[in-house]
Amino acid sequence: MRHSLQEVRLHTQVRCATLNGYLDISSELGLDGPRLMRKVGLDPVDLAEPEKWISAPAVARLLSLSARAADRPDFGVLLAERRRLTALGPLSVVLREEPDLRSVLALLIRYEHSYNEALRLELVEHDALVSMRMSYEFGEPAPTTQALTLGLGALHGIISACVGQSWRPVAVCFSQKAPTSRETFHRVFGPALRFEHEFTGLILYGSDLDAPNVLGDPLMRPYAQRILDTVVSPRSATGIGRVRELVEMLLPLGRCSVDQVARALGMDRRTLQRHLAREGESFSGVLHSVRAGLAERHLQNQRYSLTEIADVLGFTAPSAFSRWFSQQFGMSPTQWKERGTKG
Repeated sequence: MRHSLQEVRLHTQVRCATLNGYLDISSELGLDGPRLMRKVGLDPVDLAEPEKWISAPAVARLLSLSARAADRPDFGVLLAERRRLTALGPLSVVLREEPDLRSVLALLIRYEHSYNEALRLELVEHDALVSMRMSYEFGEPAPTTQALTLGLGALHGIISACVGQSWRPVAVCFSQKAPTSRETFHRVFGPALRFEHEFTGLILYGSDLDAPNVLGDPLMRPYAQRILDTVVSPRSATGIGRVRELVEMLLPLGRCSVDQVARALGMDRRTLQRHLAREGESFSGVLHSVRAGLAERHLQNQRYSLTEIADVLGFTAPSAFSRWFSQQFGMSPTQWKERGTKG
């Protein structure tokens, strides 16, 4: 059954384990956690079932609402401190057995949908430095600051657990403005903080990727992989996954046509279209979906103007981007940003 882009993108979910520790922290800060959960449409009873999937935008709104109610811009960091590898579900079993940090990060990226459908992770390598970048595609306007803070804190904790607590990133980057107090941020992330950065994520030394995973037992890896294969499939296991990756890569270059993508895959356009049709998709559908995700990610960052976003998405002018966006989401990019800020 085919759905419109808006219908497909309005149902991103996340495992309930994402909110592990939420009620405890809320209580410690003098908040009525259950009431706040119900206010955003979440049921507190679900917290007893970490494997249950709940609305990702609702979780983002809950985190934002809680941070404002407690006047704690570090709310997401406080919650991240209580995260454990088990919050990843079945993925945590395999992650422990990966040989090095590069393999760990590749696993998190490839299977991100198995623990958070809205999360997007990207590893970018530049000579001696690499960056692990994080963003969300909720499919609807939602506040991202606390969600990103929680996500980055969880990622930092995963890396520390795998390569040793003495590890420190080159920089911990946030696209948000700096909070008045950074005490909690320093305690969790260390001193190398950068705010109002072009992306939210971690900057590491390239050599860190070769660091061995101290949690691993090589003899257990084949069994762990077998467990994972029976539970989830990798994000790019289908032809559509590969097409999406190429579209995202070619869009900013202004060369994202069906012919260019087909050529990159070593086939002609008709063959590509047949492959997509067998999976119930079309090239234009994939293009719109990828553009929508990229648009949402860039609109979350105040540093980008509409002109810059239009250019990255392959539009000839901001007006063309605005028309397309309004057709896809029923509101202008400016309205989307305003609603996301309000939560």
